[in-house]
Amino acid sequence: MQPQAHLQFLLGSIDQRLNPQDALDKPRWMWTGGKTIEVEQSFDQALVGKLLRAGHKVVVQPTAGPFGRGEAIWWDADTGLYCGGCEMRTDGQAAVW
Repeated sequence: MQPQAHLQFLLGSIDQRLNPQDALDKPRWMWTGGKTIEVEQSFDQALVGKLLRAGHKVVVQPTAGPFGRGEAIWWDADTGLYCGGCEMRTDGQAAVW
């Protein structure tokens, strides 16, 4: 799951211009092989429907455990400011010294 979660975080950060907290908190999906995709309960149901119509097997996981966890800190070189986040799937923190 780690490379898949990294990709999803980067897509949220770069493509959707989300801050670290929002990018970490987005509902996750996990490809597990073949046409099977596991999703979190909060995953977009309209997208689940599209995946099913496209022939995928979609498994809604009852817990967020299999989807990883993370913290992130961005530094904005233009402003010198830091922005961090610690997602809801873990008991942690983002701290800057």
